[in-house]
Amino acid sequence: QVQPVESGGGLVQAGGSLRLSCAAGGSFLDINAMAWYRQSPGKERELVALIGTGGHTHVAASVLGRFAISRDNAKNTIYLQMNDLKPDDSGIYYCKNPFVTSASWGRGTQVTVSS
Repeated sequence: QVQPVESGGGLVQAGGSLRLSCAAGGSFLDINAMAWYRQSPGKERELVALIGTGGHTHVAASVLGRFAISRDNAKNTIYLQMNDLKPDDSGIYYCKNPFVTSASWGRGTQVTVSS
């Protein structure tokens, strides 16, 4: 299966913003949900935000009001707009189909938030 490709990470100061992109690869967005996950040092990978085929979204309580997930089906790409970033948001961000266990993980994109 074609891997998703994440991009847009970087180093940002606390309070800053980043917009992550994910070319969804083999998961065509018109028929598949997609999600952003992150893995921070010493922590398990966690779900950050999810967008369904009907456009409904879910974000984790820890990022509610600061992060927003969106998609462009024509580009087969999803986005994660991250505002008011905090040092705890640092980690590697991945996108993946959350409902298909065998779906591929991408390599992720590193986000580092300095205090």
